[in-house]
Amino acid sequence: MAGETVITVVGNLTADPELRYTQNGLPVANFTIASTPRNFDRAANEWKDGEALFLRASVWREFAEHVAGSLTKGMRVMAQGRLRQRSYQDREGNQRTAIELEVDEIGPSLRYATAQVTRAASTGGGGGGGGQSRPAQQQQVSEEPWSTPGSSTSADAWSTPGSFGDDTPF
Repeated sequence: MAGETVITVVGNLTADPELRYTQNGLPVANFTIASTPRNFDRAANEWKDGEALFLRASVWREFAEHVAGSLTKGMRVMAQGRLRQRSYQDREGNQRTAIELEVDEIGPSLRYATAQVTRAASTGGGGGGGGQSRPAQQQQVSEEPWSTPGSSTSADAWSTPGSFGDDTPF
C-alpha cells in the first residue's frame, strides 16, 4: 500500500448500500457518503454548513454483505480507505474521470448514536475470496469487546508482553 492515498471520511450515507454480485458471484456493495463541513460564524453567532462532499465508496466480498446488512440511509459513519481514480467513457462518448473510495474499514459513528455489535463467523481464508460464501452466523459480543468465549479477561492477561496467545513480544 505504499504510495496510495489513504483517507478517513466522516459523513452520512445518502442511501442504503446497494449489494450486487459480479458474474463470478463476488459480492460488492456501493454507497455514497455525504460529508458536510460545519463552521462557526462568530458574526452571526451560529453554525453554518459548508459545501457537501459526496464520495462514492465500495466494499467487496463478505465485507460487502456485512455493510449491506448493517448500515442504512442516513447513518453517520466513519470510513477509512484508499482513493482510486477511474477513467471511463460516458454515453455521449466523452472521457470522464471518477474518484472513489475503496473502503478498508467502516462503522457507525457513536458521537450521536449507539450501536450493538455482533460478530460474524469467519468463512476462513483470512481476507475473504476463494471459497464458497456461507451465511454469517451471528454471535453476541460480550460486554468486554476484546474478550472471546473461553478467554481470560483478568488484568493478569494484559499485564505482560507476549500474553496474547503467542510468544511474540510487542
